[in-house]
This record gives sequence, structure tokens and C-alpha cells, in this order.
Amino acid sequence: MDDKRPKLDKNISPRDFKDFYWLKKELVSFCKENNLKSSGGKIEIANRIIHFLETGKRTKNVKDKIDKPISNFDWNCARLNLETKITDNYKNTENVRAFFTSEIGKHFKFNVLFMNWMKQNIGKTLHDAIIEWNRINLIKKDKNFKSEIGIQFEYNSYMRDFLKDNPNMTANDARKYWKLKRETRGSKKYTKEDLQLK
Repeated sequence: MDDKRPKLDKNISPRDFKDFYWLKKELVSFCKENNLKSSGGKIEIANRIIHFLETGKRTKNVKDKIDKPISNFDWNCARLNLETKITDNYKNTENVRAFFTSEIGKHFKFNVLFMNWMKQNIGKTLHDAIIEWNRINLIKKDKNFKSEIGIQFEYNSYMRDFLKDNPNMTANDARKYWKLKRETRGSKKYTKEDLQLK
């Protein structure tokens, strides 16, 4: 099996597509060239491409249909209070940030754990959200806490793990090995063997 990164076009096999790393701009370009919807997050776009490569169909995938929000609540302008319920169209807007800052304090910041909680807890109130944010904030103060990096941020995860394992090397070194790693087949997680890549 050829381990060289193949060309991303309609002739690529689903397996090859899944085995290699692609920049979001490459995925968007593929979608535009093949008349596929190109909006959404990187994982969503990749799943749409896989569906196309496996079936030849350009129809919306199941996720696109399921995720269409029902609520039209305006998170940009609506007046928020502790009893406001989280809707299926929730967004981390400046309006929401201002509300949480006024309730929690100037130290409030959105973080991945909290944003995921908001998306997964439709129907709960902003009061529930404040309790959860404070719980997460306490956990993050633990010296053993390690922040979670989403799978769509493979570069960030690689950089963090590389620099932790190679404290005498620089971010430029990490980027060099990341570029080599992303051209190879398989997992993009950092391993000590990456230092042998050329």
C-alpha cells in the first residue's frame, strides 16, 4: 500500500481519504469542485465528503438534516436572565458573554468543556449553566487537569504533545515534524517515532 499522500479529488478512495490529514481549505475546495455543500465545521465537511465518496450521492447527510435547529431564539439580542432556557440554536454570542460576565464576574471565559456542555444540555437554564461553569472552573484549577483538544484540532494536539515530550526543542521543530506527520497514512497523534520522519 502506498503511504504517500494521494491527490484529493473525486477518484480518491474513502479509505485513503480517511487515512490522511486534510486542511479545511482543501476540504472546502473539494466540495466546491464537486458541487457539495461546503459550510460547517471540519468534521461535518469531512463526513459529507466520505458520504459522497462511498455513495456517489450529493444529498445532505443525516447529520445535516437532524441538526437543523427548531428554535428561532435570538442569542444576539434577547434579554437574558437566570431562567432563560438553552435552545437548540444556542450560540456563544457577545450578548451571552456579557450576561455570564455580569453573573459570574470579569474572570468568565468560554472554554471547550463549558461550550460542549451548553450544546448538550438543551432545555436547562442559564442558572444551571452558571453552576456548571463554576464546577468546571474548579476542576481546571487542579494542577493535574489537562484541557481536552477536539479531534478536529489535530495540529494543536500534536504541538502540545510534541513540546511536552521534547522540552529542549522549539515550536518550529514541532511544526516541522507535524508537516512530515500529516503527509503520512494513519493517526496524526504524536509518537516518539516521529523524530525519525524525514
